Amino acid sequence: MDKIDGKMFRNMILSGAENLRQHAEYVDSLNVFPVPDGDTGTNMNLSMTSGANEVEGREDAHIGTVGKHFSKGLLMGARGNSGVILSQLFRGFSKAIEEREDIDVEDFSAAFDAGVKTAYKAVMKPVEGTILTVAKDSAERAREAAGNETSIISIMEAVIEEAEASLERTPDLLPVLKEVGVVDSGGQGLVYVYKGFLSALKGEAVETTAKPAGMDTFVNDAHEFDEFMSAEDIEYGFCTEFMVRLEGDKREFDEDAFRQDMSEFGDSLLVISDDEIAKVHVHTETPGEAMTYGSTYGELIKMKIENMREQFREIKEKKDASAGGKQEKQSYDTAIITVSSGAGINELFRSIGATHIINGGQTMNPSTEDILRTIEGEDVKQVIILPNNKNIIMAAEQARDMLEIPAVVIPTRSIPEGLSSLLVYSPDEALEQVKEAMEASLEHVRTGQVTYAVRDTKIDGIEIKKNQHMGIKDGKITGADDSREATLKQLMESMLDEESEIVTVLIGEEGDAEEVDRIISSIEPEYDEVEFEVHDGQQPVYSYLLSVE
Repeated sequence: MDKIDGKMFRNMILSGAENLRQHAEYVDSLNVFPVPDGDTGTNMNLSMTSGANEVEGREDAHIGTVGKHFSKGLLMGARGNSGVILSQLFRGFSKAIEEREDIDVEDFSAAFDAGVKTAYKAVMKPVEGTILTVAKDSAERAREAAGNETSIISIMEAVIEEAEASLERTPDLLPVLKEVGVVDSGGQGLVYVYKGFLSALKGEAVETTAKPAGMDTFVNDAHEFDEFMSAEDIEYGFCTEFMVRLEGDKREFDEDAFRQDMSEFGDSLLVISDDEIAKVHVHTETPGEAMTYGSTYGELIKMKIENMREQFREIKEKKDASAGGKQEKQSYDTAIITVSSGAGINELFRSIGATHIINGGQTMNPSTEDILRTIEGEDVKQVIILPNNKNIIMAAEQARDMLEIPAVVIPTRSIPEGLSSLLVYSPDEALEQVKEAMEASLEHVRTGQVTYAVRDTKIDGIEIKKNQHMGIKDGKITGADDSREATLKQLMESMLDEESEIVTVLIGEEGDAEEVDRIISSIEPEYDEVEFEVHDGQQPVYSYLLSVE
């Protein structure tokens, strides 16, 4: 095969997406930190699926046309840093072939190279030992092979050979990968995409037709709300889904008993299991407690939490705005879009000026399209976006670039940073001045988190056992302990110094206000100049979120 056209490229895309989907769980498991948010595989899968959906029903023979649609779907569906980088790789790839009816080995190898250049430009500080390195090394191999080969299949085989070799070298470039004993998760995801491409070229493409929901998929619950209800009428506000990899050294699993126990957490319960996996869907007020119970049977491998009250409010606002065409659309001089997680945190953001809230974070990164859709159909003059998670910043930046009005992204990496930056927002200042002031505020914020470990590991010299509580300060694990209270105390003390002025604690679903009070009482005498603020954040996953300013 010396050339490929649009129809073959479409098959390659669908096969690559399907191969990634089948291995997304494994890619998730390569997360370096043992926290319940290893989502690289999930993000890449959702991003690639969005691109595949754009081309699935098309029969174009023009490869440039197929590439254009694929790139658009990827761009809009991109989630997390890995998904955004994947979208940029194929944005450059597709741009390089947009005028072509079909392509040969030279065009094919040049497109890989163009994709790498586009992706590197999109990342402010490229890090080697990641998906970027795997893409770069394999693209270089493609250019070399194109000088000696005329077969597209041979080029693709060379790309995969080098991609796998580069992937194995990633621990040598990123010491933390070597310490934990894994390869880069994003690079692994890219290898699965490339292998899917090769299968299609060889006529061995995996089945890509729609599949019924099985043990590897969530329920995709479409929540239906009564027209006359209010958000307060929703008794159990969080649609919670997770999967448990059943382990022999844990509690013996009995589906009936498990279902009975899970029913205590809420309603709309669905439990499906086989010999290896239990899948749970439940509407509850305490998703963290439900997942903690599930973890007593084994490792949590996938999680998704949706705030149904917030979904209801958004749906109602849209309906009110469009009812009979009589309602005027919402108008904002400045729309402030913030990503948030937890009803209490949502209210905090609203109270200090956020106009639009996207429910997301560690367990579900919003896509570029999710961010754009937030202000769709509204009269907005300018936009400020607070991603509040380092893995959402790139998707926010893509959304900013696609808007046709002035927009800025404040690179907030956590909820506390988002809150702190919004406190200095001044509606009377020009947008660039606002951006400078909000970004400057981030220099004075230290962030801490308390969560639990989903597996045994050793990182930065710290031994961590599964289900222990972990303290994380500015992205670094500071300690692990069986006691949540001891973990919080150690973390708070490590964050305080003589220049500290304000400590803010956001209590999560699994947190305990009495624990916080005891700790503050014990350390307050030493820091009598420090002001302590405590709020009920109600966030999942993290028992406590801290900021010190």
